[in-house]
Amino acid sequence: MCEQRREVGIRGGLPGALAEQLAVPASSLHALPDSVDAVLGALVEPGGNALRAARAAAPAPGDRALVLGPGTIGLLVAMFLRASGAEVHLMGTTESSLAFARSLGFEHVWTEESVPDVPFDAVVDASNAASLPDLALELVEPGGRLVYIGLAGEPSRIDTRTLVLKDVIATGVLSASPGLDATIRAYAAGSVDPRPLVAATVGLDEVGPVLAGERPAGCGPGPKIHVEP
Repeated sequence: MCEQRREVGIRGGLPGALAEQLAVPASSLHALPDSVDAVLGALVEPGGNALRAARAAAPAPGDRALVLGPGTIGLLVAMFLRASGAEVHLMGTTESSLAFARSLGFEHVWTEESVPDVPFDAVVDASNAASLPDLALELVEPGGRLVYIGLAGEPSRIDTRTLVLKDVIATGVLSASPGLDATIRAYAAGSVDPRPLVAATVGLDEVGPVLAGERPAGCGPGPKIHVEP
């Protein structure tokens, strides 16, 4: 939240993500134990966002939590929620994404039309659909928790009257920074394993087509492509 925040390759004049060496403040570095290899290390940042969202959902063991959007962040949120002992449900739109979620061991996977009429103690919107923040508010139980981590390309409005009358807690999650250390510990301990999200590993010579949206030949169903320089 710092006004002077600087990010490599994003803003603040810190180019050099493809350089052989890059100077960053020591305070920004996080040591990776031997059990967290390069693949897991590359997934620490999205994991930090997801961990913060799962913590904001604050599920007690046995609570029912619904995640809207089974993309990278949504699946990571679901993994952290599952590790906390929650009963995790996911809602998506495409059969391929829903099938992939099932392959990760999530039994309660739905489309918007098939979401069961059951109480959800927490709902996390990890989608980019402008209509889903309001749906999340509709689906959460009175006294429950809402977490907004997805961003739509246009305004995504909710009715604050419903927010008040249902007496729910709504939290927005922006950055991974406060959750990086805890994510590293979770990966190291094996309580959350994001490796299945990586569909393929490519070298720098293949980055161009990947960034343009192409899927490498023979890649798996996961949403992430790992770059091995």
